[in-house]
Amino acid sequence: MSSDTFVYVTYIRTTPGKLWEALTTPEFIRQYWFGMHQQSDWKPGSGWKMLFSDGRVADGGEVLESEPGKRLVLKWRNEFREDLKDAGWSQCTYDIEALGDAVKLTVTHASESKPFIEAVSGGWPKILSNLKSLLETGQVALTTK
Repeated sequence: MSSDTFVYVTYIRTTPGKLWEALTTPEFIRQYWFGMHQQSDWKPGSGWKMLFSDGRVADGGEVLESEPGKRLVLKWRNEFREDLKDAGWSQCTYDIEALGDAVKLTVTHASESKPFIEAVSGGWPKILSNLKSLLETGQVALTTK
């Protein structure tokens, strides 16, 4: 799909089920995504959106694939920055693989827009570090972006 791709791999001491819940439950997402949350029923073909804490839509799109505990693929477009919105659609893939007492999470975000990938590559490491810390310790690593 893309000429530009961001890939982040992390290993989290958790189960695939708990990681899936953390990726798809609004109350959990708010904790590690700096107050933002996502809404969807997480079924293929369904819409999804990410909301700021004040209710404004930050990003939106469609669930392309959904295999609980294994894989989630989202069609994704930024909705609040005109320069990124104009960049069009991207695709974000979460691959989840059980490894003993841990889980390997690979997030791949692909877009035809280099500026979009540059923007998400600054945010994903903070978000995923918070996710890992929250699942392993009960607390996020960072409280501000």
